[in-house]
Amino acid sequence: MNHRPEDPTWSDRDRLVLCKGHAAPALYATLAHAGYFDQGTLLSLRKTGSILQGHPARVTPGVDISTGSLGQGLSIANGMALAARLDGKNYRVFALTGDGECDEGQVWEAAMTASHLGLSNVTAIIDRNGVQSDDATEKIKKKEPLDRKWRSFGWQVLEIDGHNFIQIHHSFDVAEWTTDRPTVIIARTVKGKGLSFLEGDANSHNASFSEEDLDWAMDELRQP
Repeated sequence: MNHRPEDPTWSDRDRLVLCKGHAAPALYATLAHAGYFDQGTLLSLRKTGSILQGHPARVTPGVDISTGSLGQGLSIANGMALAARLDGKNYRVFALTGDGECDEGQVWEAAMTASHLGLSNVTAIIDRNGVQSDDATEKIKKKEPLDRKWRSFGWQVLEIDGHNFIQIHHSFDVAEWTTDRPTVIIARTVKGKGLSFLEGDANSHNASFSEEDLDWAMDELRQP
């Protein structure tokens, strides 16, 4: 993404809409690493008066839109992308959503709108880990064939291993090269990846670690 940590509201910046608001800690870590604020601020997560709320909020430098109400993010991304067209800007808009969020009807209304308007500057990324907060996604509301559903709405569909950075980078290149339609990247991932006691478990959605759990997790994540 084109961005300027020293100028978070730069008008030509690319935009990110973090539709799945519970992933905010990952966004905050990325913003701190990029220099939007001091990394020590990360320890204030979800504390009263902190700029790092439980869901993304515009009080945080580098956050373009407050999110967390599921289903609304892609519509917001469409609005940003349409504004770029009307203003003669070349910035791109990325919307990171969850597969459970695809239960929401507004996601599909937004998908139809983006295709109808030919918003090729919109890229949606679906975290396809197969698990949502209650259970496996296919038990709550069947998603498959997810790729064919998005194609039927007029989107370019790319399916990748969401843990493979080479595939991630290439998919973003393909999305940028595509000028006639929006692109959705279905990133197949494992929820809780890297932690043996949480992988693929719906309970990892709101996991609370004891000091012992934290030590165990850090040891596993440090493994080559």
